[in-house]
Amino acid sequence: MADWISRGDRLPVPVTAYGPLHLLARQVHRLANTGQPHEAITAADAFLVIARTVRDEKTIRLLTQGKMYALLAMGRYVEATMLGEELLRTAGSLLNEAKTLCDLAQLHLLRGHYVDCMRNLARAGVLLNAGPAGTDRHRSAMCSFAEAATVAEMYETAAIAYDQLCADDSPNRSTSFDLVHAVTLLYWGLRLAHVGRSEESRSRLRRSAEITRSRLDDQPDLQVMAVHALALAKLGETTVAEKLAREAVLPLRTGETYQYARMAHLALGISLRAHGLLHEARREFIAARDLSEHGCRPDERPIIRFELALTALELDNGQSSRDLFETVEGQVRELWRLRLQRLAMLRQAGQREEAEAARARAEHEVMLDPLTGLGNRRKFDLLLDTVDAGRDRGPLTLLLIDVDHFKAVNDAYSHSAGDRALREVATILRAHCRTGDEAVRYAGDEFVVFLRGDSTAGRDVAERIRTAVAAATILPEARLTVSIGVATWSPALTGDALFRAADDRLYAAKWSGRNTTAA
Repeated sequence: MADWISRGDRLPVPVTAYGPLHLLARQVHRLANTGQPHEAITAADAFLVIARTVRDEKTIRLLTQGKMYALLAMGRYVEATMLGEELLRTAGSLLNEAKTLCDLAQLHLLRGHYVDCMRNLARAGVLLNAGPAGTDRHRSAMCSFAEAATVAEMYETAAIAYDQLCADDSPNRSTSFDLVHAVTLLYWGLRLAHVGRSEESRSRLRRSAEITRSRLDDQPDLQVMAVHALALAKLGETTVAEKLAREAVLPLRTGETYQYARMAHLALGISLRAHGLLHEARREFIAARDLSEHGCRPDERPIIRFELALTALELDNGQSSRDLFETVEGQVRELWRLRLQRLAMLRQAGQREEAEAARARAEHEVMLDPLTGLGNRRKFDLLLDTVDAGRDRGPLTLLLIDVDHFKAVNDAYSHSAGDRALREVATILRAHCRTGDEAVRYAGDEFVVFLRGDSTAGRDVAERIRTAVAAATILPEARLTVSIGVATWSPALTGDALFRAADDRLYAAKWSGRNTTAA
């Protein structure tokens, strides 16, 4: 997290892994996550002007993300999807891409685009498995994955993700994962009870109650109390459940924490029904249903509807009440069947993504030089083909690099020493490549760097590479140097012509005495 520079002059802002204006983004996220989406959007729009003025790209991304969450909370799914697609185009890392795919999956689901939802979730799952675990960004992306799976009612998938988050014992782990894990288990248990799978239901509900009881032992919290009360009510511990729910329901409503207020109303309704107070129970279920207008998860309405129909049946066991209950019960079972279909869709999409990832890995390995780990001649041909295909629209400069007197090194110090030298040169090339640059071993002791930059950038990078090689102790027995030819692409040049131009300049560098750059 943020630490101030401790010696010398202090910087005007904290040093963090995020943008210098990241506190503005945190404010937007806080507003979006605490039921103030209008205020979040207003703040995001104002702060984006500032962040764009100072070109703080990281904060721009976080502000855009916060605005997307606010639009999601308001039900403005099309606008939120557009922002999500913008974030996906500028992801910049595997974990950013995974998190954005999860957010888009949730939006696709709410818009009824189930195939897109499952494809995005499956892709995100593959990226999360490939990305570095244990970091704040990985935890954030994993939380988005679990949340999207929960909204899609794929409780099994979400529970596995939350188990992984809760098992993380790092000091930076957020305990909020415990609460959302408990909520997932709670809704899962309620849905299982409604389709007649009582034992499985009680298992999930007991686990949810264990998590929330532990949280309440540490510190009282109204949201945790509501979750705990509903789990206890469904488990039959209605006296304690009623007491907790009554204590929490009004403050939650006043604070506009509607999801947890609905849970408190449900807990009260189930408890009152168990005590024979059916009219009072019905009022609580109706109150929960009325609060569904304030941002309701897809699985909440069927839960409320089922409990209300069950109460109506106990109030009046007439034919009309029985017909109503059978209709609601049939709808609940049909929704459960559709839920299982989504799980199957996710598994199939995951298998396709895994197969595609395996194919991509195999293709990547075919393009690697086994000695240096850089791209090989096949990779070089592919990159040069993109020039001819017109897919390179930005600036491109080619650096053709040759190790000076390399044959003499092999003859004097052995081929194993020569191999070691090539690996060290490759390491230096890799260190000087920026995002988008590609370094390949063209042949023998010749390397090529496809540099995303103009001729000035090409000359600067080439000189830094040349200087770095000359200064490095690559072989203790001999001083190693390189000669570099630099050529910049123009629309009139084919890929082959660009390479010949770089080769001509390399030839000139060799003739001028080696250990030099010709551009």
